[in-house]
Parts: sequence; structure tokens; C-alpha cells
Amino acid sequence: MSGDIESIGAAITAGLAGAAVEPKHGGAVGHEGLRCLNCGTSLVGSHCHRCGQRADVHRSFGAIGHDLVHAIFHFEGKLWNTLPLLTWRPGDLTRRYIHGERARFISPLALFLFAVFLTYAVLAMVGSGGVSEGLSKAAAEQTRTTAIKDSMQAEVDRIDAELAKADLPRADRRKLEQEREILQKSADYLGISRSRSEAERDAERAAGQPVLNDPEQQVATGADFITRNKVNTGVPFIDHGLEKAFANPALILYKLQANAYKFAWALIPLSLPFMWLLYPFSRRFHTYDHFVFVTYSISFMLLLFVAVRLLNLTIFGGVATFLAMFYVPFHMYRQLRGAYRSSRFGSLARATLLLFFSLFSVIMFMLLLLALGISG
Repeated sequence: MSGDIESIGAAITAGLAGAAVEPKHGGAVGHEGLRCLNCGTSLVGSHCHRCGQRADVHRSFGAIGHDLVHAIFHFEGKLWNTLPLLTWRPGDLTRRYIHGERARFISPLALFLFAVFLTYAVLAMVGSGGVSEGLSKAAAEQTRTTAIKDSMQAEVDRIDAELAKADLPRADRRKLEQEREILQKSADYLGISRSRSEAERDAERAAGQPVLNDPEQQVATGADFITRNKVNTGVPFIDHGLEKAFANPALILYKLQANAYKFAWALIPLSLPFMWLLYPFSRRFHTYDHFVFVTYSISFMLLLFVAVRLLNLTIFGGVATFLAMFYVPFHMYRQLRGAYRSSRFGSLARATLLLFFSLFSVIMFMLLLLALGISG
């Protein structure tokens, strides 16, 4: 079931990419007096006025790269017309695109898909850094710890089965009891014993536990606590998924990362209802307007994240992160004010709400990814 859902997510992402990137009926550059190679219409200019295809078809190996770059970016001015406005005057870009000025700019969906692919490629090459890498290490460590715990418990169960035999020789029984004691002490030392008495826990509380400031230690300690305590929500498939997640958190984290790429498009429909709440019952703005706003906004946030992540590899990483944290709400304010022609106060109030709405959308998106991860 999970595999089918993941396949659907990947298919939708690919379909969106095709719809955003692929021209209507192909592409080439031609001359007047010739006929369109796609539909046979006599050409008047460099493009067919009937199907939109260019007339001159490249058949060299180098043309493959040219067509790819052209299809994705439309480098013939579109990229350089779009990115400066998206960065500093996002409201103007959004409003102009909505009102029909589209030949000059990259479409929001094409830019969004490019931002998703670029983010995935950069993170695959340099890693996510910071807390995320700590979480990955913690998940891998917890998976290893759980495997050790399971192997020890299996050995303890085997020894208990042997000790339950009434005809077991005394020497063999003593030897097995010693082995069991060693295993139990090893498990207690590693902090992965399945059964711990309340007295032991009270003793630990009385002794005082060190404050864990390292995210990796926090996750490892929290996951270890959960694995020692049975989770019972009353819903069988949820309990089964959580059991698998706690047994192999590294696999779950890998699924989260893979599904984030496949289902990134889900951020758009998750965000649209919140945009409607900013302008409820308004007849001036339509769902399409909110779609353009959200898609351009998410695209910018992804591109900003990529830029900050790359700058974090240099000595300017701290400064870049600090500035980005302040620029994100300012960018939202600028886009709202420019796109919807709101007043300063109205844009400021809505930008504040939009920050919280964005947080809710991201949480919903992460819960969706988590559900997909534990359902497999």
C-alpha cells in the first residue's frame, strides 16, 4: 500500500514536471517560407502561429543540453526577469503574472519544480547539515542499539527455555544462569534492558540526569525511552507502524527524506486554504491567484534554503542564516502587499498570520510524510 502511494506521489511529481516544462507541441527555430514540421502550417515567423512550435529542429548531440536548459529555464531572458523580482519584489512578480504578463517570466509551477529538484540535488551532495545530520546519526545509532537489544533478548529467551527444562544437569544450569546474568548486565550497561524496575528509575532520578543539549543525544535518549515502553494507541495499524519506526528509525528517516521529494507538491494544496483565510469571501481574488502566490513563495523559500545551505559551507554561514531568518517574514510582507495591493497595516497583520499558517502547513506536511513512512 505504501509503495503504491509513493509511486503515485512520484508519478504526480513527474507529471507536473512534464506539464510545466514540455512545450505544447515541441520546439525549434525556423525561417519564413517553410512549413511547420509539427502540423504542416506555412510559417510566417520563427514560430508556427497554429501550434506554437519553432521551425528549426536541432539534431546534434549538443542540442540535447540546449533543449533541456531552454525547456526548464527559458534562459532567453526569463530567468533573469524572474529571479530578481522574486527576490526583492515578489508581489510585483505575482501580480504581473496573474494579470497576464507571462511570456517574460518562468511559470510558478516550473520554478517550483526546479527549486525542488535543486534542493534535492544540493542536499544529496552536501547533506542537510546541523540538526538534521545529528538526527540521522541518532536514528542510525538507535537502529543499531535496537538490533543489539533484540539479539540479546533472543539469547535470553533461548537461555530461559533451556533453564525451564526439568532434567537439565546442575552444571549446565549454573553455566546458563551465568550467561544470562552477563547478558542482563550488558543490557543494563547499554541502557537497553526491556524491563527496568521502578526502584532503578527512582534511583536514577535521585542521582540526577545530565541535561542533554545535543540534539543527537536528545533523540537517541527519547527513542530509547519509547522503545522501553510499549506504545498502544488502540489502532492496530498505527501501533504496528510505530513499532517498526522505533525498531528501525534510520529507515523511517530515509523514507521521510525520499517522500519529501516525491510529495513536495502537496505543500501547495495544503497552503491554499490558509491563503483563503487571509482574504475570506473576497471576490477580487480567486483560487488561481492564491495558487500563483503560494507557488512562487514556496519556490523562493526553497531557493533561499539552498543558498543558505551552500553559504554554510563557508565562513559566511552564520551571517547568512541570521539574515535569512529576518528576510523570510519581510519577503512574505512584500509579496502580500505587492500582489494583493493591501495596506501596510493589513499586509503586516496578514504576514504575521501567514507565518503561523506556514508553520501549520509544514507540520501537516511532515505528519503526512511520517504517516507514509510508518505505513510501509
